[in-house]
Amino acid sequence: MSKLLLTMPAYRVNWLLWSALLVAGSSWSCQKKDAEVAAKPVVYKGPMAETNNVLTLLSDSAKLQIRLTAPLEQTFETGDQIYPKGVKVSFYGEGGKTVINTLEGKYAKYDKAKNFYVVRGDVKVANQVKQQKMNTEELFYDRVKATIYTKPETKVRVETLTEVLTGNGLTATQDFSRYSILHPTGVFTVNQAPPAQ
Repeated sequence: MSKLLLTMPAYRVNWLLWSALLVAGSSWSCQKKDAEVAAKPVVYKGPMAETNNVLTLLSDSAKLQIRLTAPLEQTFETGDQIYPKGVKVSFYGEGGKTVINTLEGKYAKYDKAKNFYVVRGDVKVANQVKQQKMNTEELFYDRVKATIYTKPETKVRVETLTEVLTGNGLTATQDFSRYSILHPTGVFTVNQAPPAQ
């Protein structure tokens, strides 16, 4: 057998040695990568719980103040919550029987540490008592201060019984009874009755 090896051309011997080294090297490399993957812990950052058809009621002295409904609520380890399919919040007046104002949007996130909501996507606010409506694309609701507001550059549109106001930026009370447009761009009078014929 050793005689056969001596008569084998040098390029075949080199090829056999290189093949053996390549197989051994790739095997060692795979083992090293497997060990590295096993050493790194995988941290899950997704929701800890998901709830369908959510109904959350907040009250004070047994009187309803806020009613929140959503098709889906995702709760995270920090206590933050996401409403990826939209949310509707109803604010009740004193006594907890009459809805004063509603707030809804196609997406919302609740930040537990700051106790406020970010609502995005076709955001609508409506004060039923004063018959006022507001539309925007992003809005913040601060539960501690009981205020709603937008960034100064965010476009807003407010409709009352007599006029339509447009502008950028808005601050308001949570019941939308008082509001201020930071940078008004237009006021349009609404005709209540059709012209007489």
